[in-house]
Amino acid sequence: MLTFTIDRPERRNAINDQVMQGFREVMDYVYEHPSVRFLVITGAGDRAFCSGGDLSEFHALTTAEEASTMLSKMAELLYEWATLPVPTIALINGAAVGGGCEIATACDFRLVARHAKCGFIQGTLAITTGWGGGTYLFQRGLRHDRALKMLVDASVYPAEQLFEIGWAMRVFDGDACEALNTFIGNMRKIEPGVHKAYKEMEIRKWKNAELYTRIQEEVATCARLWEQEPHLQAVERFLNKNK
Repeated sequence: MLTFTIDRPERRNAINDQVMQGFREVMDYVYEHPSVRFLVITGAGDRAFCSGGDLSEFHALTTAEEASTMLSKMAELLYEWATLPVPTIALINGAAVGGGCEIATACDFRLVARHAKCGFIQGTLAITTGWGGGTYLFQRGLRHDRALKMLVDASVYPAEQLFEIGWAMRVFDGDACEALNTFIGNMRKIEPGVHKAYKEMEIRKWKNAELYTRIQEEVATCARLWEQEPHLQAVERFLNKNK
């Protein structure tokens, strides 16, 4: 088992270029080391799994073209993550909001700490999901109305509600590592080739559904909204509030 920890607790584990490079490196490691059976992603500390893109760094992106470059880079990484040949697990130890919720949705499984809240809050910034999260959400098998409501609410949901609607597979109390080990207990007994075969089935379904093309369209939509005045003003308010 390999664990990738987003280690920026001072920024609520927000994504920047350095974290994106970490995604690239950990996926390269999985491809180069067939002994890796599971890939886990979590956040440092217990306050946040991931708070999405770091607006203190990305606020300088003001045009659709500039935004598209950043969005496309992360969307490409997440698509590769979602289509890895091993099961991927989001160990959600704290808040997963915005892009953090997109990252968790791209994983095969989501284990959520009872105190954690998660949500696609992008709408509060006058944009949509832009890393593929909306597309993954509709593809994950949630009832359509529940998936759509989660997106248009643009608010955070408590862990129990996330379990009820089918986004979270487990809600856990106590130690996250213990919860993870319990979850993969039976999976560890199965030959890795079986896991890879089932992942291939899922990936074939996604290819037939043109998932990659739909994600690119999601990126383009978010980029168009990014350069518009409502988003630029919302970012300015957010940064001023957090000074």
